[in-house]
Amino acid sequence: MNELLEAEGFDEFVESRCGKFYAAKYGRPSLTPGIYFSSAADRVFRGIGAERGIAWRLADSLALRRFVGIALDEYTPDHSTISRTRRLIDVDTHREVFAWVLGVLADRGLLKGQRIAIDATTLEANAAMRSIVRRDTGESYEEFLRGLAKASGITTPTREDLARLDRKRKKRTSNKEWKSPADGDARIAKMKDGRTHLAHKAEHAVDLDTGAVLAVTLQGADQGDTTTLDETLGEAGLAVAEQVGREAELRPDEAPQVNVAGIEETVTDKGYHSGAVVKRMKAYGVRSYIPEKKQKGQRNWVGKAEEQQAVYAKPGGGYGASTARVYCGGRGELVERSFAHCYETGGMRRCHLRGHENILKRQLVHVGAFNLSLILRKLLGAGTPRELKESRWGGVWAIFALSAVA
Repeated sequence: MNELLEAEGFDEFVESRCGKFYAAKYGRPSLTPGIYFSSAADRVFRGIGAERGIAWRLADSLALRRFVGIALDEYTPDHSTISRTRRLIDVDTHREVFAWVLGVLADRGLLKGQRIAIDATTLEANAAMRSIVRRDTGESYEEFLRGLAKASGITTPTREDLARLDRKRKKRTSNKEWKSPADGDARIAKMKDGRTHLAHKAEHAVDLDTGAVLAVTLQGADQGDTTTLDETLGEAGLAVAEQVGREAELRPDEAPQVNVAGIEETVTDKGYHSGAVVKRMKAYGVRSYIPEKKQKGQRNWVGKAEEQQAVYAKPGGGYGASTARVYCGGRGELVERSFAHCYETGGMRRCHLRGHENILKRQLVHVGAFNLSLILRKLLGAGTPRELKESRWGGVWAIFALSAVA
């Protein structure tokens, strides 16, 4: 990976983009942009979530020192330096680094941009449910329950009384009434395992031909899929258009690797289905494959003639139901794979940061590293160090690593 980044001029690129965030001669010794982004990218392979963990790994691992370019006689940065560097570099610069990775994929034919799949997942926020307060009065949940108990005639309620009173309430928590004082962007949501927790919503747009993540967005966990689809689709469309322009500038005489017409087809699950969404997708000129939700009775299309026509129109271009099923199957495999690598084994299912801006910075680098793993998978047949170790190339890689250290 280190040789790949060096060959592509990664350090020069990030230093040219991040120079404006560094003072010329004042302040304590800073962390170079190359080391910051490289160490942050390594987290997705090691499953490290917090910055204290990556600081410990930098101090402990000779392989990671070599990867980021820290000599044996140099001090490794502590977690506060890594955190300060992240806060220093803005979100737009992180987006530029993510776009740079997409350019590396496009150069190797690993980005097409014609057919994409969109899906979302929840990330556990770095905030506790027991700390939520009311938006109107600022009182805590326990204080709110004590007020209800006194109103019902219980002068000195015990914890059992409060728990019993809480169970009898029909709707106990609502994002309209409650918020987290620690993380204002976190929202109350039900996680995949059934727990109710403060969370954020991450949404990916994945290239169905290569598995590359074209765009990643972060929204409130209380936002429905039909609401967030347009932002993610727009980000993916801009990413593909940027790569098309880049190819035309760098290789005008060669056949383009990225689809010149941009995104033509989009696949989602049934959570994204609504008449308004299908109508908007048709207006965008994008063929959509969205499974329709089961209806208890006949739908009321009064005043919605355009939506009705868009919903019941057959997919164009000679595609039928069988092709749509194939596309939907690929959607589940590729999108869920990106979630698994970035958030499960990548150590980001629980956020260690607060605020959408901070978390999105971490996401962009995290998902960018996942995209780089596609190149490793193409070259070596393995995208992570563990997978490479268990493969038939593991012995060869070990000999190469020992010879490099020697």
